[in-house]
Amino acid sequence: MLAFIILSYNICSRSIKEYQQLIVYELHTPPRPHIVFILADDLGYNDIGYHAVNGMSAVKTPHLDTLASEGVKLENYYVQPFCSPSRSVLMTGRYLIRYGLQHRLFRAAQPTCLPLSETTLPEKLKELGYMTHAIGKWHLGCCRTECLPTRRGFDSFFGYGVGGHDHYDHNKTFTYPKESGYASKEVCNGKDLRANETMEWRYEGVYSTTLFTHKAQETIEWHDPKKPMFLYLAYKNVHSPLQAPQHYMDMFEHIEDNERRSLAAMAYILDEGVKNVTDTLKKTGMWDNTVFIFSSDNGGKSGSSGGNNWPLKGEKKDLWEGGIRAPGFVNSPLLSNHVKGTVNKELMHISDWFPTIIDGIAGGSTAHMKKPLDGVNQWKMISEGGVSNRSEILLNIDKLEDFPRMTTTESDYWQANLNKKEMLNPLIRAGIRNGDWKLLTGTTGKKEIWLPPPESGKGKQELWDTSPECDPEGSVVKLYNIKSDPSETCNLARNPKFVSIVNELFRKLQKYANQAVPAYYPPDDPMANPALRGGAWTPWLDDDLETLLKIQTFGN
Repeated sequence: MLAFIILSYNICSRSIKEYQQLIVYELHTPPRPHIVFILADDLGYNDIGYHAVNGMSAVKTPHLDTLASEGVKLENYYVQPFCSPSRSVLMTGRYLIRYGLQHRLFRAAQPTCLPLSETTLPEKLKELGYMTHAIGKWHLGCCRTECLPTRRGFDSFFGYGVGGHDHYDHNKTFTYPKESGYASKEVCNGKDLRANETMEWRYEGVYSTTLFTHKAQETIEWHDPKKPMFLYLAYKNVHSPLQAPQHYMDMFEHIEDNERRSLAAMAYILDEGVKNVTDTLKKTGMWDNTVFIFSSDNGGKSGSSGGNNWPLKGEKKDLWEGGIRAPGFVNSPLLSNHVKGTVNKELMHISDWFPTIIDGIAGGSTAHMKKPLDGVNQWKMISEGGVSNRSEILLNIDKLEDFPRMTTTESDYWQANLNKKEMLNPLIRAGIRNGDWKLLTGTTGKKEIWLPPPESGKGKQELWDTSPECDPEGSVVKLYNIKSDPSETCNLARNPKFVSIVNELFRKLQKYANQAVPAYYPPDDPMANPALRGGAWTPWLDDDLETLLKIQTFGN
């Protein structure tokens, strides 16, 4: 009877798909939870307050700390080492090798985007009756209108299409390399702030986090709490350029390092924004039926970008732990009481959010999707304290990255000790985590150093374990026991005790490589220049059928 009443109501103004979504929602009891997913940008492992105590960091994030301490901290949580790769995996629940995005990130002028053949998280949530909203940084390609958030499952969008903007004027500056078609390096600049699919020219001088927080609060206040809401709030903080209002900078004047002081101010603004969003959820009565998820997209970038990942090795762009271990937590009144205030050390990957949200939180199903997921449902692990549903994470396989040099000694060793018929070329940049073990090959990242935060007064640390069982610095193949050695100080790859483990992990990498599609990383397109379209970064290939076919078809 209920279904008949729903179908009879306003039949002329609704599509069949809308009927189906409405029926599914109305028949589902209890009401589906609201889901708020906040993604910080370049927030390093040691750039959040609850890690700062042991990490000698002066960063303060009191509201995030409280939410984390009253919820479930995810302390064995992995992401990708770049901005858009993490966003791609979050939105698809699938490894990058499945759809050709395993090489670096989306550049503003590249004629590509997240493949249109991939089902996105908001598309799946809409099938369950959710209203879906995206605010902040998209960074999944904007070369065609079909690539924009409002064409990929979001009912509304306010924010940036690409990455790396000025926090105040919302412009993106981009430098074309010589090989892109210009006679010399061409620097272009354009506005990249849009409301849905329309460029937004207002808000000049309004700080990005302040603006995105305000839009999130508006979205929450306008939402009908009887309908489930998915709010994806992807802040630009603490990504460079390092900018913050002066009164926030003054709060951290005791930090002598200019870049670190700026980052601390930006982290505090981010924290304040999160407080304002959660306060609005509580004021509207939505908090009691909300699952709140917080994550960073990759490790912090040190030096001129001010980030820090101590005591982990490496930074953004690296496959070291410092590049891929991120702050993450869940807070919700819907969590079991016995898990509130706990630290979860079970293995989890950013791909897991797709099935965790659909199957675990929203009560849907990913069982019959056209393309199989790599993510697994971790809601029981999070909400009840169960064990992880995964024991393995493919960190990446990137055959386009430059090969490193291998010493003759190391080369001779692997010639003798690897079964080459089943093994990935050890010069290829790749990584896998299996159980407590982590294998890295190829160009892993920068020189092996550990960087305490500048405010600690300590310079870079060289923490290699020099005992005989550990390989020297600079080896191409690396094996670590992450449980006992989370800072990756002892490379056990050529330790005779572990040769079987190395071979097994190489076999696993080769199996993934056999499933991978070739990386798609086209050169920058001169036609993307904002000067050709009124000074804005807007889609420039809507009439290009060849590009449409490419972004529709690559992937498996």
